[in-house]
Amino acid sequence: MGLVGTANKGHGAARPLLHAVCALLLMAAFLAFATASHATEALLGATGYKMAGDATKMRIVMNFDREPDIKWFLLRGPNRLVVDLPRTRFAISARDVKARGLVKAVRYGDLGQGSRLILTGKGPFSVDKLDVLKNDDGKGYRIAIDMSAASAREFDAALANQALTTGSTVSTDKGSRVGTGPISNPGHRFTVVIDPGHGGIDGGAEGLHGTIEKNVTLAFATELRERLAAVGSYDVFMTRDKDEFLRLDDRVRIARQHEADLLISIHADTISVKGIRGATVYTVSDKASDPEAQALADRENLSDQFAGMEIKDDNKEVTDILIDLIRRETHNFSMSFAHTLVGQLSTSVGLINNPQRSAGFKVLKAPDVPSVLVELGYLSNAKDEAQLLDADWRSKAAQSITNAVALFASAKMGTGAGG
Repeated sequence: MGLVGTANKGHGAARPLLHAVCALLLMAAFLAFATASHATEALLGATGYKMAGDATKMRIVMNFDREPDIKWFLLRGPNRLVVDLPRTRFAISARDVKARGLVKAVRYGDLGQGSRLILTGKGPFSVDKLDVLKNDDGKGYRIAIDMSAASAREFDAALANQALTTGSTVSTDKGSRVGTGPISNPGHRFTVVIDPGHGGIDGGAEGLHGTIEKNVTLAFATELRERLAAVGSYDVFMTRDKDEFLRLDDRVRIARQHEADLLISIHADTISVKGIRGATVYTVSDKASDPEAQALADRENLSDQFAGMEIKDDNKEVTDILIDLIRRETHNFSMSFAHTLVGQLSTSVGLINNPQRSAGFKVLKAPDVPSVLVELGYLSNAKDEAQLLDADWRSKAAQSITNAVALFASAKMGTGAGG
């Protein structure tokens, strides 16, 4: 009886403690629920993502329901731009984040303590601008990122500058330091990028006897590279050294990433008038010098369609980037080299009437790389086709171009032969 009474007594004493524990558990559960609800409500909403541009210059815009507090930094291996965000609810279309142009891959997600957007470049790049802006309609904010192709040296310089400040810097602070202009390179040697036209599934023009343009341009470009390299005063690169397809803007990107002082694009077209033959040197212009030049530019600019990637006109802002930013100084250098090249070729190979022409070739539109397109001859003419396959003729033509490069490099670098 005493044991029963003692037990009843103890049970009665435990009730207040049990109630207290239950109350604490309920309060904890409520607080956890409230915290979780608050966290959900506090998520930053990413409501849209857009990219425009090409392999030389891109603009990325990401919309938010309120102002994001962001930090960003660069990483190499591969070249990446990392944007750190508050915890974010991403409502973004997979189609919009599909890699294109200068951006090789887009990744985003929640890291637990925050969210992150990672843009991987197709190669080194510069961040020209990264701003957080209020939308014009007053509803929400957006991040606007401008990226452009750059050299590995320029990317490394931006990384070094970043290390001297902080590993992760608020965008407005970093924006005033990265991508603000050329970085001096006193050890730079005169650099030539040779661009063999067409390639891969895009064979280019076909001659009367079956000669394919992409093979002619690669063979000639390889010989020209060897001849220029033998001078010993230049760094020489090719946009392609095998049979592969390259978009036109990728050719421009490669020239910019090598900090080219000169881009020489090699072609051998066809024309409906069989009697026309001879070499031609083209520079870029918004207005073609003649209908034939315009027709050629139109054909060459359609090369991207061969991989099912037809280039459509972007908005006016992107068009301005691709065309109107062609600098006057760069254009003058291109014209100067074209004039010198015509003079050298005239002593060794046949030239068409009025051999220095211009048109709106996409491959010549790097804003800071003097560029020419050389039509070695017309595959539609039997004599030109035979010459293009003749080793002695190619050797003479390559030497003439090498002589023109030496004169241009000496004038541009002011150090004699560009050394």
